[in-house]
Formats: sequence, structure tokens, C-alpha cells
Amino acid sequence: MVRDLPLHEITLRKYEKPYDASKREIVRKICLSIGLLQPGDSRDVIVDVLLVLDDARKEKRELTSFEVVDLVTNKRKEHSLEIKGIAESNIRRQLKRLRDLMIVDKKNNLYNISEFLSLHELFENKIEQFLIPQTIGRIKEYLSALDKH
Repeated sequence: MVRDLPLHEITLRKYEKPYDASKREIVRKICLSIGLLQPGDSRDVIVDVLLVLDDARKEKRELTSFEVVDLVTNKRKEHSLEIKGIAESNIRRQLKRLRDLMIVDKKNNLYNISEFLSLHELFENKIEQFLIPQTIGRIKEYLSALDKH
């Protein structure tokens, strides 16, 4: 029995331009745009995880999952947000999602934005130039296979 497990999955959404948005709102729209967050989702701890990792990136700092929990907790308090979804197990799950998208690296239980690159560079190098063409190529293979039937 063949299971329908994708090798990779990516969601892309287009939103309005980021005119006067706050840093958190920009990161939230990035998460929505690349499928890390669903529209209307109130559980948005992934936004804060990405925010604290981006802050650490600027200092070329690696963080443990416990440090991420502490920093996310502080970030959510700073923005007067509910302290939900910040259990260490959930933070590790969010970090895994970021690793699966090749945004975050893990080495010796330390996490960092991949190669300390900007999210813009990571999107271009890993998603736009690598994942999307591979995904489109595979879809075309299925379309060609259908034409042969």
C-alpha cells in the first residue's frame, strides 16, 4: 500500500505591501506567506520563535530550546499576548518546522537561523531557487505521466 506522504510541502500566499507594519506584524505576514501560520490562526507562537531567532542571528548567536522558550515568553509579554504555546515541547516542534523549511539549523542542541543569513537570502536561496523549482518539476512529471495514459 502506497501512502500519500509528500516529500516536501510548501504553501505560498500573497498579502498587501508591508507599508507601516511593526516588526512583529512583518514576521507574522512572512509566516502566513510561507505557510508556517494559517490565516485566522490565534496560535502564533511561531512568529515569536522566528523573531527571537532573527534577533539572535544579528549577533551570530546560537540558542538552546530553553533559551528560545525564555525569549519567546519575554517577547509575548512585551507585546501583551497570551502566554500560550510556549511549552518547551511546542517550541521544539516549531523549531522543527523551521528546520524542515531550511530556515533554521540545529547543531549540538543549539539553534540558529541557517548560516546566519537574512530571511530574505534564505528565502531566495533555499525556497525560491531550490524547493519551488523541484516541486514544480515533480508536478510536471505527474502531468506528463497523465498525458501518456
